[in-house]
Amino acid sequence: MVRDVNRELQATTLLERRLSRILGTMEVHFAPDLQAKIDQLVSEAGRAPDKLLADAMAGYVAELAETREMLNGRYDDLKSGRLKPMDGEAFFESLRKREDESLK
Repeated sequence: MVRDVNRELQATTLLERRLSRILGTMEVHFAPDLQAKIDQLVSEAGRAPDKLLADAMAGYVAELAETREMLNGRYDDLKSGRLKPMDGEAFFESLRKREDESLK
């Protein structure tokens, strides 16, 4: 768990450095309801809006990269035959059966 947290922190720090060199400063406009939520978080956290949003974006980008990596791996598994595709209807039917059996 500690290793995962350290890896996340390293990725976040690296991402912040990379984004700051590429993007520099930018102004972002949000819908009023989202802006109100951000303002509330800034007030509750006592952090500067730019720092709060930079952390939020770093976390989002890291999660998106992790999801992309997982999906690429699943695709590779399907392509190589290590994983067999399953019909969606068949999957949900088997799920319903397992649920019914576990309730008995």
